[in-house]
Amino acid sequence: MPVACTATPPSLKNRVAEFWSTEPCGSRYLGSALDFKLHSEARYALEPHIPQFAQFSKSRGLRVLEIGVGMGADYERWLKAGATATGVDLSPASLDRASRRCAQGGLTPDLQVADAEHLPFEDCKFDVVYSYGVMHHSPDTAECLQEAWRVLKLGGEARIMLYHHASLTGFMLWLRYGIWHGQSIRQCVYERLESPGTKTFTFGEVLCMMRDFEQVAIEQVFSPGDLLLNRPSARFQSLVYRMMWKVFPRWLVRRVGRRWGLFLLITARKPSYM
Repeated sequence: MPVACTATPPSLKNRVAEFWSTEPCGSRYLGSALDFKLHSEARYALEPHIPQFAQFSKSRGLRVLEIGVGMGADYERWLKAGATATGVDLSPASLDRASRRCAQGGLTPDLQVADAEHLPFEDCKFDVVYSYGVMHHSPDTAECLQEAWRVLKLGGEARIMLYHHASLTGFMLWLRYGIWHGQSIRQCVYERLESPGTKTFTFGEVLCMMRDFEQVAIEQVFSPGDLLLNRPSARFQSLVYRMMWKVFPRWLVRRVGRRWGLFLLITARKPSYM
């Protein structure tokens, strides 16, 4: 099972919120002028599977909850598609940018700060609960999934992306950090991948956490990190890293390494009767 938290949940959760407030997801693609169009273009170029997974185009008239809106690229797509979309995030800075994105597009958002482990909504409220790359950052991912189940209507669908164990991203972190300190791949991910406390899950662990759902389907895909496609962060700006980004054998990885992709695209339904 995933590694245990090394801090009490409230302390860890505050650190997670501070991390994403300092660097909202994808903000390195914004530029100084808050170019949300550039951000969206970069996001969907790096992760072209998102629109099909999210099914934005089929959401007109649906009540959608997005857990972890970040800077709102996906949330904007829900609104433009005609969904009645509510968005929550633990980071006020991210929500502020998502709100500004919507204002620039002439959209009226429904956004609020909320904890995915304790959603402020009544039971059976939403047709779709969508969360892309968020719940594995929460101290209690299983509770996040249970809350998603609770607020879904009977027969409603969850579309969740969680990080996979083991992945190329995790292995590269282990080569860089863990091998020298006797740490496992999971411990390296927990301490080094994005916000503190990031977790990864096997297929079996996902199915166990989602045992109250039905029709659970999991598709595994590469992340930009697996293929070294995204722009290196400030942590990886040395000459060695920049050279590695240029010569990395992406064609070979795509051909033989699919089982090591970081992203698990999960769809599941709440039973239509209780």
